[in-house]
Amino acid sequence: MYAVIRTGGKQYRVAPGDTLKIETAAHNDGAIEFADVLAVSAEEGKFEQELGGAKVLASVVGEGRGDKILVFHYKRKKQYKKLQGHRQNFVEVKINEILVNGKSFKAESK
Repeated sequence: MYAVIRTGGKQYRVAPGDTLKIETAAHNDGAIEFADVLAVSAEEGKFEQELGGAKVLASVVGEGRGDKILVFHYKRKKQYKKLQGHRQNFVEVKINEILVNGKSFKAESK
């Protein structure tokens, strides 16, 4: 059981119980709801045809900043060099439930 969601300009394949880092997204009381669901598969090789009202519910595990990325611009023979660093903010979320067509798929507790 998995779903494909779009957030922050990227697409993610998620299943109940998965933990992933996404770009900073607005959340309230530690809960995030993803309504932009692109595909849902309940069993191997079969996809749900109707995705009206499909959503993925997740809870926030933590927030942070990623590793530093160095951007180096260089033009030969012109004595031009420029070094710039960047650290992307992220939110770590745990997928709790996938809702589609009145069906609910939750993470199995161990």
